[in-house]
Amino acid sequence: MNLFSHKPARRTFHPGRTVASIATLSILALVLTAIPAEAAKTKVPKKKKNQDLSANPLANVASRQPDKELFDKAMIALKKGRFDVARLDLQTLLNTYPSSEYQMRAKLAVGDAWFKEGGTAALTQAEAEYKDFITFFPQAPEAAEAQMKVADIYFMQMEKPDRDFNNAVRAEQEYRAMIDQFPDSSLVPRAKQKLREVQEVLGEREYLIGAYYASRENWAGTIARLQTVADTYPLYSKSDQVWITIGDAYAGEARSINLAKGLPGAIRERLQQVYLDKAAAAYGHVITRYPMAPRVEDARDRLVAMNRPVPEPTAEAVAENDAEERSRQPIKFTDKTLGMVKHGPLVVEAPHVGDPTMTSPKRVIAPDITRQNQQIFTAAFKAGQPGAATTEAAAPTPTSATEPPRSDRPQAPLQFENVPGDAGNGSGGTGIGASIVSAPNAAPAKPADDPNAVVKSVGTTETALPAAEAPAPAPDQVNDIKPGQVPAQTAPTTPPNAKASKKKPKLDESEESSSKKKKKKGLAKLNPF
Repeated sequence: MNLFSHKPARRTFHPGRTVASIATLSILALVLTAIPAEAAKTKVPKKKKNQDLSANPLANVASRQPDKELFDKAMIALKKGRFDVARLDLQTLLNTYPSSEYQMRAKLAVGDAWFKEGGTAALTQAEAEYKDFITFFPQAPEAAEAQMKVADIYFMQMEKPDRDFNNAVRAEQEYRAMIDQFPDSSLVPRAKQKLREVQEVLGEREYLIGAYYASRENWAGTIARLQTVADTYPLYSKSDQVWITIGDAYAGEARSINLAKGLPGAIRERLQQVYLDKAAAAYGHVITRYPMAPRVEDARDRLVAMNRPVPEPTAEAVAENDAEERSRQPIKFTDKTLGMVKHGPLVVEAPHVGDPTMTSPKRVIAPDITRQNQQIFTAAFKAGQPGAATTEAAAPTPTSATEPPRSDRPQAPLQFENVPGDAGNGSGGTGIGASIVSAPNAAPAKPADDPNAVVKSVGTTETALPAAEAPAPAPDQVNDIKPGQVPAQTAPTTPPNAKASKKKPKLDESEESSSKKKKKKGLAKLNPF
C-alpha cells in the first residue's frame, strides 16, 4: 500500500467547535498580556536620592561629612517652608564649622530664609544678612545676587505714586548700586529693567504734583516739579505731556504779565516775549525728542497758534522714540482692575529699552524759578531805561567838554579852579578865589584882543567876578525892645463879646487913584492946572 497515495479523510465543518477555539485563543492572549504587568508590579523600584544636586554644588553628594549633612537638612527644611528650622541648622553650621566649604552658601541661605518668609520684620532681617554677605564675600559671584535681592526687598514694598515714596527711592538707590558695583554680572539686564520701572513710579509722582500746581495756576511750582521730571526721568511714559505742561506754564506767565497793571508798554512786551520764547522751546522739545509720542500733534498745534516755526525731528530721534513706544505694554482692563486691589504700583507702561538715569541731577525748586523771574524782570526794566548800557562789561565813558551831549552817556561835571591873586593880599584879585574855567559842551575861550588890531572883538573878556560887598545891617524889628526902653502903649483891643461900632471911618479919597475926573471945590476952581 502506497502511503503517499493515501488520501486524507474529508473533515466536516462544525460551528460550535470554531467558536470554542476562538474563545480559547482569546483567553490565552489575555493571560500572556497579564504576565508582564504582574512582573512589572513585582519589580523592585530604584532607590531615590535624598540629596538635591543643585543645592550642593561644592561637595560630593555621596559624602557623609557633618557640615554637608547640616547643609542638606537646612535646604530640605527651607524647601518645605520650615524657615526657622532651616535658619537654626544653617547657624549651627556657621558656628560649628568655621572653615567649612559651605560657609559662603550657608551665609547666603540664611538671608534667603528670611527673604522667603516675607513680612516687614523678616525682610529687614534679610537685608541685614545680605549686607553682611557682601561685606564678608565682596568678590564672590553670589555678591551680585545678594545686592539684587536687597533692591528687590524695597521694590516689593513700594507704594502707589500718590502714597509714601521712600521705598521707591531706596529701591532706585540699590539697583543703581548693583549696576555700578557688579557691571559684569548676568543680573545687570534685570536690574536695569527694574530700575526703569522704579523711575516710572517716581516720575508719575512728580508729574501728579506738577499737574496739581498747574490746576491752581501756581506756575513757579509747576515748572519746578515738571522740569525735575524732564531732567531726571527722560524715559517716563508721559514725558511728552510733561513738556507740553511746561510750555503751558510759561504761556500762563506771559498772560499774567499781560494782565498786570502799572507796567509800561515796552516792558510788558519785552517780558511777554521772554516767556513766549520759553514756551515755544518747550513745545519744540516735544517734537524733536518724542516725535512718536501720542501728544506730539498738540505741541505742533500750539506752535502754529503762536506763529512760531515747527522744528523737524532727526531720523535718529524718530528711531529711538519709536523703539521706546513699541517696548511699552498697553494697560489692559485686567491691569486696571488688579491695580485697585494690588498693594504695589502699576508699572506696565515702563519701557524695556534705553538706559535708565544712573545719576539724578540737581532738583529744580520753586524758589529757583522765582529768582529767575526776578532776574527777568530786572533785565527788562534795565533795558527799558533810556541811559541803559548795551553791554555790562564796560561802563559808559562821559562826554568831553568839546563833544556834543549824547543820551547814552552822562555829561561831565562842572570844573572850578582857584583864581591867582586875592584882594586881601594886595595882588589885585577879586577876592572870591574861584572863576569859571569851562562849562561842558561850551565853545572854546576867545583869545585876547590884539591892541594893534583894527577890528576888536565885541563883548567883555573879563572872567573874574566882582568883589563881594559886606551885607547891609538888618532893619530893626517893630516888636524888638532895646535895653532901657519902655514899650509903647497900644490901643486897647475890643473885647470879643463887645458889639462893633456901626459908624464906619471916613474914607480918605485923596490917596485913591481913579479914572474919573474929580470936581474942584473952593479956590481950586480958579487953578487952571
